[in-house]
Amino acid sequence: MGFDPGTLVYDARGLVPVIAQDEATGAVLMLAWMNAEAVARTLATGRVTYWSRSRAAFWVKGETSGHTQELVELRVDCDRDAVLAVVRQVGPACHTNRKSCFYTAVRDGDEVELMAPETS
Repeated sequence: MGFDPGTLVYDARGLVPVIAQDEATGAVLMLAWMNAEAVARTLATGRVTYWSRSRAAFWVKGETSGHTQELVELRVDCDRDAVLAVVRQVGPACHTNRKSCFYTAVRDGDEVELMAPETS
């Protein structure tokens, strides 16, 4: 009895939000989206595959940047309407070249940048 991606609760566009978390540090890296096929591809290949809403296409993390995500474990939340991908991240996760997309905090009403982009 295997996991069926069709048992997740998808939104009206057929998507489920996915949070990527670094296995080594526990840091939240990014939020993206998957459809049932992206979930199936991720589980089959071990390479995290998202659905790009802007391009309406599959997106294998790191395919062009080299900043890959290897799936360690896929977790489903209690309502089955969100997914946590625990990953081994190679390089920065954010397209801004930062370790995490969550690099801005709101403190005392002001935005504070928590990390600078990585340099090559």
